[in-house]
Amino acid sequence: MFEEFSSGYYFGRLYVEPVDGDRALMQRAQHEHVNEQLYATGEGVERLDTPLVMKLDNRHFPVHGEEGVPSDTLAVPEDLLDDGVRNPPSLREVLLAKADRASQLLRLSGTTDPPAGT
Repeated sequence: MFEEFSSGYYFGRLYVEPVDGDRALMQRAQHEHVNEQLYATGEGVERLDTPLVMKLDNRHFPVHGEEGVPSDTLAVPEDLLDDGVRNPPSLREVLLAKADRASQLLRLSGTTDPPAGT
């Protein structure tokens, strides 16, 4: 789903669709899988529900897992979509912040649950 992109990000493509609500969501099972594969350290018991931090267009935002979201889909509140989404869902390029970068971004935004290992 995601591949190495730079020292701070992974690159991926997800279907993006607008959603009512105030937070970005992806399918819970995929969210936990990405957390385990890319954020977990492998040391002790780790949370797999920590928000992922993604970048779409010019905006960073935390992404939470939720039942009912289709697989390979990023459901984003409309106010976070810079140019809107035509004919949703639209396949879009997204960046996923690596654990240390995500932790930094979450701290700056006031979120209190940084990824494991940071």
